[in-house]
Amino acid sequence: TPWQPLLFSPLLGFTLIRGTHDPDDVDQIKHLEIRDSDVFVATYPKSGTIWLQQILLLVEAKGDVTAIRNPTIVSNADIMPWMESIGTREMFITAPSPRMRVTHLQPQFMPLALSQRGKVIYVARNPKDVLVSYFYFHKMAKMLETPKDFNDFFEKFLRGDLFGCSWFDHIKAWYSVKDEMNMLFFTFEEMIQDLKSVVQRISLFLGKDLTNEEQANVVKHSTFKKMKDIPQANYKQVSEEMFNHQNGMFMRKGTIGDWKNHFTVAQNERFDQVFQKEMKDFPVSFIWDIKDIE
Repeated sequence: TPWQPLLFSPLLGFTLIRGTHDPDDVDQIKHLEIRDSDVFVATYPKSGTIWLQQILLLVEAKGDVTAIRNPTIVSNADIMPWMESIGTREMFITAPSPRMRVTHLQPQFMPLALSQRGKVIYVARNPKDVLVSYFYFHKMAKMLETPKDFNDFFEKFLRGDLFGCSWFDHIKAWYSVKDEMNMLFFTFEEMIQDLKSVVQRISLFLGKDLTNEEQANVVKHSTFKKMKDIPQANYKQVSEEMFNHQNGMFMRKGTIGDWKNHFTVAQNERFDQVFQKEMKDFPVSFIWDIKDIE
């Protein structure tokens, strides 16, 4: 059998990436001690994770972009790594505050102490755009399987047969614990609509007192256009061993409604059926098209 990049862990009941994650290590995350200043950004893959890395690092630096444009830093993940990646958990224990981490895990794998202290930011993105973005990401990320075709990937997404598992389970699980943790919940589409007010909400949530000018600098250096010019933000410097940069970009479009360029009518109907069934009582509504906000 060919090499299987995905690793379903019976221990966790969750799908991980072979070589990137270790189920036994992930299983230990829940026992970590948490400090008041710890911040976790939780997302399903392709929902604005690296955008949030940029914003949080800039909020922490009060808008000073030199904090990120550091020649010794390959990517923002060096300063704000994925919690589930091999090695991150051990480094977390002794890391200086503030410890800021991103994760694609579901809440049941997170430190139990988050119910007492620390902060969580959850960003949700409309799942049709997530699917398209994740499809392109699979084409460039060497640790993942190159999709046979769009339709095959479409079915995998609906089955939750990917790293991150089911989008529907992910958002519902996190939303269900939002009152048990100190959590800020917003959408990718809100960031596109009004980045300034999202940056304000984040600063307030993190207890950072930024001047108007500092806040404006955070916004300025967190726009999609600016991030495309900052190698640490767009992951351009990450080695070819991990990403085939010829096959695509980490930051591709960053828009709303790109799914319309990819879904067939039949796929869209099928997706809507599944969405209706899975999300019928869910209180958050999504923006599916950029025209809806223009």
